[in-house]
Amino acid sequence: MTAKSVDLPHLRSVVLAGHAGAGKTTLGEQLLFKSGAVGRVGKVEDGTSHLDFEPEEQKRRETLSLAVATFETDGTRVTILDTPGYLDFVAEVISGFEAADGAILVTDATGGVEAGLEQAVALGRSTGTAACFFINKCDKENADALRALDALRAVFGNKIAPLQLAIGSAHEFSGYVDLVHRKAYELQGGKEVETAIPAGMADEVARRRDQLLEAAAEADDDVLTKYLEGEDISDHELEVCLRKGVKDSVLAPVLVGSSATGIGLQALLDAIVRYLPSPADEGAAKAADKSGSTIEILPDPNGPLLARVFKTAADPFVGRLTYLRILSGTLHSQGHAWNAGHGGVEERIGQLLLLHGKEQEPIGELHAGEIGAVAKLSVTATGDTLSSKEKPLTLPGLTFPEPTLIMAIEPQTKLDLDKMGPALQRMLEEEPSARVERSDAGEQILRTLGDAQAAVIIERLKRKFGAAILTHTPRVPYRESIRGKANAHGRYKKQTGGHGMFGDVWIEIEPNPGGGVEFAEKVVGGSVPRNFFPGVEKGIRETAAEGVFAGYPLSDFKATLYDGSFHTVDSNELSFKIAASMALKEGILQAKPVLLEPIMTVAIRVPEAYMGEVNRDLNGRRGRVLGMDTLDGMQVINAHVPQSELFTYATELKSITGGRGTFTSVLDRYDEMPAHLADKVVAEHRKDHDADSSSGH
Repeated sequence: MTAKSVDLPHLRSVVLAGHAGAGKTTLGEQLLFKSGAVGRVGKVEDGTSHLDFEPEEQKRRETLSLAVATFETDGTRVTILDTPGYLDFVAEVISGFEAADGAILVTDATGGVEAGLEQAVALGRSTGTAACFFINKCDKENADALRALDALRAVFGNKIAPLQLAIGSAHEFSGYVDLVHRKAYELQGGKEVETAIPAGMADEVARRRDQLLEAAAEADDDVLTKYLEGEDISDHELEVCLRKGVKDSVLAPVLVGSSATGIGLQALLDAIVRYLPSPADEGAAKAADKSGSTIEILPDPNGPLLARVFKTAADPFVGRLTYLRILSGTLHSQGHAWNAGHGGVEERIGQLLLLHGKEQEPIGELHAGEIGAVAKLSVTATGDTLSSKEKPLTLPGLTFPEPTLIMAIEPQTKLDLDKMGPALQRMLEEEPSARVERSDAGEQILRTLGDAQAAVIIERLKRKFGAAILTHTPRVPYRESIRGKANAHGRYKKQTGGHGMFGDVWIEIEPNPGGGVEFAEKVVGGSVPRNFFPGVEKGIRETAAEGVFAGYPLSDFKATLYDGSFHTVDSNELSFKIAASMALKEGILQAKPVLLEPIMTVAIRVPEAYMGEVNRDLNGRRGRVLGMDTLDGMQVINAHVPQSELFTYATELKSITGGRGTFTSVLDRYDEMPAHLADKVVAEHRKDHDADSSSGH
């Protein structure tokens, strides 16, 4: 049976976000079960979760990609988007916020405010997403929901408003007090029942309700006046303020519960329906028409088609699965849609699907406000817009963080070589925050947001596309150069039967900063005939490209041919090319050779508390701090750091800052490398070179 669409006021889309381990997926599973969407509660621990269904997720027992599930509650269709809490997979969280109208920010009652939660709050703010907090795991050992609430208020301010208070803590957690209606609910015989508010909680209830009133009153001037004048505010007035305040992001209510025992889940479902906005509340989307002008498109099923692609899953069997949020209009199964990007492409739409985690349900059409998927689109990728050919529209693309962990990759065997290219292409459709590129040293480079993302990409490449790859630290694209002058002689003579070979050159070598490789000649009296000059230049340029003393390209020098001799029969262009190469190799070693290394300009964003430690670490990386700025409440350290010190910096910066630090880097210049480090690189090259020679290469 095919599912039916639902009108705008009866739709909710909610992203579940927060730090890893807060219990988002378990909460999602419980909501699916409670609403009757699934017949049994899936468990993350035993790999039966409906939301964590990728083999890599089951193996690691953690969410690695965005999962979408739809269920009905109280006449409303709710779509939840479960996101990873692990910081390497932030692209999935960004996609979730792009697709949803509301957010449930999940935090653990046993801990403070962690990096994943801070990141989710920042994303919520930047996308203007209405949010509620859910303090989960109130039944765990060391849980303290009040302490967790105060930590939220300390970090995010007084907009964080308690909606409920936990009754009991840790293994004595038995229910909650609803601060709006001043009623208590406790778990008895597997059901939540209304009970009297525990006697010892009266003062706390009064104090926390006041915090709720103070935050909610900000949403309505009349109610604010009443609050400031000490007048009583009715439950109904408070409800209206809460709905308006959440929708306008004036406040974020805090609920409590436990996804393990089920306490607080019905109240959470009620809060999703009652306080989080429907697509009808969300206002117009801003899109560009074909002339490039910005126009506003309202969420109307009868309006022009406008759909945002927020995720792509690459599947070797189904092909591409494209996840869509319809912002306006109606998309029909077996219909057509227009992708104005990629030069304009008409996409054939096959069977549209509603998603229930790993299960999919066919649906005839998707209306404004709905979220679904379709398989086998030909070019459409994450961040693209689908509209109609008659009225082509585009939305701004999605912005993902720049990947900064860099590793070189190569196929494990000859067999993997053919598979690697196409497999990486397919994989990158699924991972918009990863990149594959060629380095200046000629290696294939995989860039990711961290070790965990890299490991998952490598596992998926093997499992999905049968391509096994190996990784290693990339080669630094060093360069060779000189600091002194030298004159060098190269003479090549070979006698074989008949014609021999003869070339003889004298070359002057000198530094040429920033000038690359320059060749000149000032031969007097025809000691080397003009027709052999190209051979000499070729010998110099080709030898420079291979490197002379460390195996890296030689640059920023000038070589001038000033003398030599020739043989009327045996001399030819090749003889002079070899002679020039010999002269250059000898001369460079006399001209104070140096190794140059790439120096990057780095901008590191960190909370102020970590500044000292980050600066100390930079010193250990031979970094030079240029200055500091403040941006969006973060400190930005600008520095010059050698590239060789940055390959694993993404991982180490995360570890120093508890996941809160990020950085970007661009090439600034090449600088002379300290002699003791350069000697090591040269020694490595000699060792490799000698090994190659002895193995007959």
